[in-house]
Amino acid sequence: MADIKYKRVLLKISGESMCKVGGFGIDSEAIGPVAERIAKICQLGVEVAIVVGGGNFLRGATFASKSIPRHTADYMGMMATVMNAIALRETLEACGQPARVMSAIDVPAVCEPFVRRRCLHHFNNGRVVILAGGTGNPFFSTDTCAALRASEIEADLIIKATKVDGVYTDDPMTNPDAKLLTEISYQEVLHQSLKVFDAAAISLCSENNIPIVVLNIFKEGNITRTLCGEKIGTLISK
Repeated sequence: MADIKYKRVLLKISGESMCKVGGFGIDSEAIGPVAERIAKICQLGVEVAIVVGGGNFLRGATFASKSIPRHTADYMGMMATVMNAIALRETLEACGQPARVMSAIDVPAVCEPFVRRRCLHHFNNGRVVILAGGTGNPFFSTDTCAALRASEIEADLIIKATKVDGVYTDDPMTNPDAKLLTEISYQEVLHQSLKVFDAAAISLCSENNIPIVVLNIFKEGNITRTLCGEKIGTLISK
């Protein structure tokens, strides 16, 4: 195995990876392989933080309605990320990988509050840290949470784990002529309005010079190869 290029990484996982394609909620057959991949990269000595989405339950921005205002829907979405984080923690520990959940919203019965120094302490003790509850504020996505936490913990890299191979010129599901972009700058993502990361998240990563790799988490070895410096998926950087 080649030397590891990135020693501390933040992994952004969508809520949809917690269930089967087109499914709802949490499915052990889906979350199990994800946890196994994470446990394997921890064995390489990499410090891993994870931000989980909540789209397998609901998305605040799309769930909001006349009867449920956006800020309330966003808080509901934050609670969904807490449920996913707890499920991932238990699955990781069943694989033999110690993990902790740290939340931006106060849920003391099941997780710790996010405190930067405590997060670093968990890294020093070989634990995965799963960051739940988004930023703790409505109107911000889990992409923004990933960029914010990566900046706080001084991560070397953000990996956005998806079900496609990277960033394309168009939706590859609907356009067979869409081309995979192997490298793109923060500015180009903003200029082209690519929906890979929201604008606030891209701006934070640009200001703090944190590269982002978008890859397919379901392809065996993709994350490990990325951590070793191989060009996998799409690299977003300066």
